[in-house]
Amino acid sequence: MDKALQTMIDNMPEKTGKSLDEWKAILKEKSFTKHSEGVNFLKTEHNLTHGFANTIVTLSKEENNSPDDLVGAQYKGKENLIPMYKKLIDYVTSLGSDVTITPKKGSVSIIRKRQFVLIKPATKTRIDLGFKLKDKPTTDRLENSGPFGTMCTHRVRLSEESEIDKELKNWISEAYEKSI
Repeated sequence: MDKALQTMIDNMPEKTGKSLDEWKAILKEKSFTKHSEGVNFLKTEHNLTHGFANTIVTLSKEENNSPDDLVGAQYKGKENLIPMYKKLIDYVTSLGSDVTITPKKGSVSIIRKRQFVLIKPATKTRIDLGFKLKDKPTTDRLENSGPFGTMCTHRVRLSEESEIDKELKNWISEAYEKSI
């Protein structure tokens, strides 16, 4: 399991008053059909931060899939992309202790108070990195969000580790700073 996610789960009783299993039981009683309904319920009825609410809902829906299982499934047949994924994770976790990594079925959300980066293995040879960078002009490299739709404002296509360069790290840092 990702270290930041495990820390969040370990801190959950102290920070939220309940363990992950207790939160899962509460959500199970409600049986929300949409992810956002569960998140909004936890935020409004239980005063949880978005990061905790999103993580709890995500982990309750993927009961049988650990975060490691979800990431493993995303990169099945795309194992050559794992070093690039790990390099991205190492960088985003270096930005601050308030970064949450939330694996989902097809992507990994990187969250501060809200999602600021999305990592998605797009093909066998490429990772698409989605950003929330409002009012930032697009460039040849920092494209329109494309298939990410409204979840992200921009996208960068990565095919090799060397593309995780200073320019890319600056965009990640900027998205992190704006996600408060």
